[in-house]
Amino acid sequence: MLLNAVDPRFYELINAEAKLEPVSVGHSVTEGIMWWPQKHTLIFSDMKAGKVYEWNPKTFETTCIRYPSNINNGNFIDKDGTIIACEHATSLISRRMPDGRYYKPLATHYEGKELNSPNDIISDSRGRIWFTDPTYGRGNGPAGIARECELDFAGVYCLHPDGTLVLSRKDFEQPNGLCMEIGENTMLVNDTPRHEIRRFTVEKDGTLSGEGEVICHVDGRPDGTKIDREGNIWTTATGNMQVFDKNGELLGNLDIPGTCRNFCFGGEDLEYLYLACETIWRLPLKTRGAEYFK
Repeated sequence: MLLNAVDPRFYELINAEAKLEPVSVGHSVTEGIMWWPQKHTLIFSDMKAGKVYEWNPKTFETTCIRYPSNINNGNFIDKDGTIIACEHATSLISRRMPDGRYYKPLATHYEGKELNSPNDIISDSRGRIWFTDPTYGRGNGPAGIARECELDFAGVYCLHPDGTLVLSRKDFEQPNGLCMEIGENTMLVNDTPRHEIRRFTVEKDGTLSGEGEVICHVDGRPDGTKIDREGNIWTTATGNMQVFDKNGELLGNLDIPGTCRNFCFGGEDLEYLYLACETIWRLPLKTRGAEYFK
């Protein structure tokens, strides 16, 4: 791994001598990596294998917890400690039920038309579920099944606890990663083909308002995005990572072995960066990941 600081503040986040540690090996197209705080474990998807895995940091054992996964892409752990997931093959979002063997569909259609292929997903302190819906899961290859889209746009949605699905915003080319900022008043959304991360105001009705300011211009195709406790913006970008401050100023780059599509902060104090490549890597940090539902 190579660390390239553009701004000296970069090394306030990562030690210049930090080393990557492999924790789970032998995977293909990994995605949906999330720390599961209630279980003190890590989960991630392998879309090509059609599986979701759980990794235990105490035993270093990797266990399959979902197969087949319907090409499970994004995952999130809600405030109740339950996995919510995006399924490319079925074009829906779902919730893992207590027995672990069944995932209940939560949203499948918008105004009578099938969703494209939900990609990334989060939940907030109000219990609302937010997800992006690009068309990537309707193409050939390990991440999708070729078929025509029913919708003529790719949007971001909010699913309210009562089951109401709201189209939050649709002025994207291909929305991908999304992340609430501290306080849950603003949200970041990646638009992958445009190489940009946009910031929106979060409204109570589940819409995203404002001009949709481009806060980060990414050198590469942004995929997953999350923030640390200082509000710095971390994003994967065409296999590697870039780190920006909360104002969108580039701090530095991480050149990671393999193709890194997504990542998360994990560990008891969110003190590690977990990177989803063909190998799942762990990197110690000086900073800490932002806590959800705070």
